[in-house]
Amino acid sequence: MHRRHLIKAFVAQGACLICAGAARATSAHWGYAGQVGPKHWAELDGKNFVCSGGTQQSPIDITKTVKADIPRIAIGWHKAIGKMVNNGHTIQINMPEGSKLTRGDRIYELIQFHFHAPSEHHVAGKSFPMEAHFVHKDTTSENLGVLGVFLTPGATNASFADLAAVFPPQPGAEMAVEVDPRGLLPASLSYWTYEGSLTTPPCTENVEWMLAKQPVEVDATHIDRFASLYPQNARPIRSANRRFILGFD
Repeated sequence: MHRRHLIKAFVAQGACLICAGAARATSAHWGYAGQVGPKHWAELDGKNFVCSGGTQQSPIDITKTVKADIPRIAIGWHKAIGKMVNNGHTIQINMPEGSKLTRGDRIYELIQFHFHAPSEHHVAGKSFPMEAHFVHKDTTSENLGVLGVFLTPGATNASFADLAAVFPPQPGAEMAVEVDPRGLLPASLSYWTYEGSLTTPPCTENVEWMLAKQPVEVDATHIDRFASLYPQNARPIRSANRRFILGFD
C-alpha cells in the first residue's frame, strides 16, 4: 500500500509539471544513452520515481489487441502560429489555444506536438522510422490524451516539409512558425488505445494513448533531416503488464 501511495504522489507531481511546462524535461539532465539514459532516469531525480516504479509505462509493443467499440476521434485542430523549439531532446511545436481533439464525451486541448526517431511504439514487433506525438490536456482533469502517428518514407508531406525546412539545429533555439497540424494526420483515424505514461521523465502515468493505425508518408530526406539532429530519441519498449490494448476499425 505504501508503495502505491508513493507512486500516486509522484504521478500527481508529474501531472502538474507537464501541464505547467507542456511536456518539458524535469530539472535533472537526462538523455537517451549512457549514464543519463532510460535505465537511469529514476536515479537522476526523485521526481522520476515512476520511470522504474510504475506499472503502466509507455511506450509498448501493440500486440494481442482487443477489438472494442471505442469512441471515434474527432479532430478540431486549426492552422496557427506556433513556437518551434529545439529543447535538447526533440523538435517540439508549442501550439496556442483553440485546437481540440474530441473522443466520446472527452475534450482535449492540443498543447504541443513533437517527434521521435525511431518510433517509440512498435506494432507486432515492428518499429517505424519516426513517430509524432500530439499532446493534449483533458479540459476537465489533469490527464493527458496523446495521439501518436507513425511516419514512414514515401510521398512528400507538405506540412512536415515546411517544418523540416526550418528545424532549429541548436538546443535552446526557437522560432515562430505557421503550422497546420491537420496535414500530419492519416486519411483514416482508426486507432488503438491504452492507458499509459509519458515516454520521457517524469514518466507520469496519466496518459490516454491513441495510436493511429495508418502511418503517414513523408519525404525520406526530411526524416533524415530530423535524424541528423536526433538520431535516437526513443525510449525502449516497456512491459504491457496485462493492460488491455483496444482497437477500433
